[in-house]
Amino acid sequence: MTHVVVIGAGIVGACAAIEALRAGFDVTILDPGPPGGEQAASYGNGCWLSPMSVIPPATPGTWKKLPKFLSDPLGPLAIRWSYFPWVAPWLVKYLAAGWTWGRVEKAARALRPLLDGAPALHRALAEEAGVGDLIGQTGLIYVYPSRAEFEAEREAWRIRGAVGVKWLELKGEELFQREPTLDRRYTFGVMVEEGGDCRDPGGYVAALVSLAEARGAKRLAVGATGFRIQDNRLKAVVHTEGEVLADRAVICAGARSKALAKLAGDDVPLETERGYHALIADPEVAPRHGLMPSDGKMSIMATRHGLRVAGQVEIAGLDAAPNWRRAEILRDHLLATFPGLPRHIPTERVKFWMGHRPSMPDGMPVLGPASGCADVIHAFGHGHVGLVAGARTGRIVGQLLAGLRPEVAIAPFTATRFR
Repeated sequence: MTHVVVIGAGIVGACAAIEALRAGFDVTILDPGPPGGEQAASYGNGCWLSPMSVIPPATPGTWKKLPKFLSDPLGPLAIRWSYFPWVAPWLVKYLAAGWTWGRVEKAARALRPLLDGAPALHRALAEEAGVGDLIGQTGLIYVYPSRAEFEAEREAWRIRGAVGVKWLELKGEELFQREPTLDRRYTFGVMVEEGGDCRDPGGYVAALVSLAEARGAKRLAVGATGFRIQDNRLKAVVHTEGEVLADRAVICAGARSKALAKLAGDDVPLETERGYHALIADPEVAPRHGLMPSDGKMSIMATRHGLRVAGQVEIAGLDAAPNWRRAEILRDHLLATFPGLPRHIPTERVKFWMGHRPSMPDGMPVLGPASGCADVIHAFGHGHVGLVAGARTGRIVGQLLAGLRPEVAIAPFTATRFR
């Protein structure tokens, strides 16, 4: 039987392993950390399953904000001066990807099929794993102090509409009927009813990996370091304790995928975006839907473990120490969003987290066969859409392994698109 080694046990790796098993392959999963553990980006994300997240991070005019990114270490997007010489080439590509609205719309049209229908795909997987209660689809709401702030983002919303996203406008009391605990400074909202949520991303990923193991996958707590390739065919995946024989391999190691991709023939501009979250246990109030306040640029979700607020982008590399003031800012935004929360919450009820988003400059993943060895499949670099895109990415990986035509066009996600 063909043996597939899946490198990484995050949301993409878990879904890829399940789909490879479904396609009839023998599967081994490599990851040094526990599935769904706090070391993984899949653990700490914003919990949104957002098929409307089709706008890349950079849009026209973002370049004007670069001085602020460098000068304000606590802004929604910050770049540490010490890391700037290393990240500068990536930043050039990042800004270029969103230089015109035409480029933004092209990316949105490529991303939409990858995200469309994601809540239903995740719900089906969660039910297979016995954790169907972790996936909901009650809609997601963007909230604004006034309609003027929404209009300032009109072009992005026009593009969302052009690729098939529909929304419902909520004005004044209509918004508070949906979210009665929300601060009254918000007077306008946009509800996307197709949006879903995951109430415990770490627990969900752990359940999916357990499902894969129950169906025959082996899991090794080791980190992949390379490949043994002979005559352009994969023979083994090399790891920290030796090697495992393999006919095929899938790279889905998140922010640590760059070095592996290079060994498979593709030098990709992958960078880590450091994201933070704050969680309040036993909150006095909680939203009924996932919320994203425009003035905080953050996602808010009532989770199984408490009220989570996630966001912030910090470019500082894999090894720099966290700046926990950024998580404190998220907590303070959360307190300002819900007047029913006490102003001074005991420290034992607040938990901070920092993790690494694997981000390509254009906000789109790398997906498809490696240039140096077609036996290696890339499936990484999802940036802000890793959770929502994980289920369909797994399906596409299974189709590629089986030699089938992918259900979504993957040409826009090729590893060579920045050459």
